[in-house]
Amino acid sequence: MARFRNIGQMSGLVRYAWFVLFFNVGVILLGALVRATGSGAGCGESWPTCQGQLLPELSGDTAVEFTHRATSGVALILVLALVVWVRRSVAKGQPARTGAAVSLIAVVGEALIGAMIVLAAWVGDDDSVARAVAVPLHLVNTLLLLAALTLTIFWLAGGGRLDLQRNRSTLRWVMVGGIALVLIAATGAVTALADTLFPKDGIGLDLEAGSHFLTRLRVIHPVLAVLTAVVAWWKLGSDVRSTEARAVVVLVGAMLVTGIVNVSLGVPVWMQLVHLALADALWITYVLLAARTLEAEPVLANGSLVTE
Repeated sequence: MARFRNIGQMSGLVRYAWFVLFFNVGVILLGALVRATGSGAGCGESWPTCQGQLLPELSGDTAVEFTHRATSGVALILVLALVVWVRRSVAKGQPARTGAAVSLIAVVGEALIGAMIVLAAWVGDDDSVARAVAVPLHLVNTLLLLAALTLTIFWLAGGGRLDLQRNRSTLRWVMVGGIALVLIAATGAVTALADTLFPKDGIGLDLEAGSHFLTRLRVIHPVLAVLTAVVAWWKLGSDVRSTEARAVVVLVGAMLVTGIVNVSLGVPVWMQLVHLALADALWITYVLLAARTLEAEPVLANGSLVTE
């Protein structure tokens, strides 16, 4: 268990870490709003300024894009403050320090990928292969950020180090589940981009010859989602002793339902945001479940039961 210098201070640090995590989820949802409303070109091809100004006239697409950029900047500051607070409060060698450091690297990566997308004009109506690669790449880095923040909270709250050698079979299943969720999220990002650029009514496949490659890729996301749901219910449905396991089972079902409703309604923006919020909640919960599953077991030291 992490050894803290000031127990009273740690409770405040844990609360702050949760705040930083939720704030970043909000920033992610704002980014989805930018994409869904086609507001990515609202600041033109200038970065970090908007329309070449520090404070442009806020209206229409510019207001949406500028708000996302501003909150992204705040998120970077909040994560940096978290790193400083953790380093001041947690002894050297504790995993919470590593989690906070990775969070900072990931949030900087968010800014750099966002800058690349803007400067390359992979926004608005752009339907290039480059954009189709950059969007899921951005999403994967976002998952890294959320995972790092979640693990930081886990360790700050007293969670033990992860033991990756104890049970290889369990580790394999945890990795398979994590990879599956990342693939679902990445293909979901491509599907969302296709829905924005090539909207369609109702449920149906776009496999006709001559159709845009983004529309043909839409089928991958729901297929992966259904297969993963079946495996998740098979592995966790009969053994949901932990709160995290029960939450994962429920959230997987909620994701399938909202996904169907989303498509049935013609992918309205508000429903896209609900679906994404649930996806972020599922990822955070899964990371917590994985951490508790792989947490090092207590060991005997000087006749007493302690946690490493």
